[in-house]
Amino acid sequence: MRYLITLLALAALVAGCGGGKTVTRLDTDTTIDLSGKWNDADSRMTAEAMISDCLSRSWHDNFAATHNGERPKVTVGIIRNLTSEHIPMETFITDFERELINSAKIRFVASKEQRAEIREERWEQQEYASRETAKKLRNELGADFMLQGAIKTITDREGKNTVMFYQTDLEMINIETMEKVWIGTHKIKKGISQGSRKW
Repeated sequence: MRYLITLLALAALVAGCGGGKTVTRLDTDTTIDLSGKWNDADSRMTAEAMISDCLSRSWHDNFAATHNGERPKVTVGIIRNLTSEHIPMETFITDFERELINSAKIRFVASKEQRAEIREERWEQQEYASRETAKKLRNELGADFMLQGAIKTITDREGKNTVMFYQTDLEMINIETMEKVWIGTHKIKKGISQGSRKW
């Protein structure tokens, strides 16, 4: 009987130890595709590729030539997720904002939501902050261009094999004239196999 109790206790101990969770820290630039769905690497690489293309075109040089060398002021509008997946658009948009700002070729204006929050703070300063430190009203930078676009997907599935196709389309639009000065497209295709087929 004592032997049986000892054996059961040992089995419970082994079972408890065997089901533990292992956490491994990874380099944030590592590309890992577990599900084949849109992930952080797709977001980063798409932003880098599209902003590189955007800034290599002539629209910002043309603007500078007609505005005494000024850098164009850009804000990000709505970038829609038209896929069937949940894509954290805030992360995607931040990747674009970072690449645009770090290029030093443009000036970046806060988004519509950010402007609303900051305006509320500025109004409160008029009431509660000292005259010396209260920030002025009507002293904002007006954006010259707005970046808009969408992420779309096509899924092709047969048996255990799936092909995921993502297309990101972006447009840079002149806010005053509504002219589209740049249109960019970036495509990603992934083959996902749960069987023996190799892509």
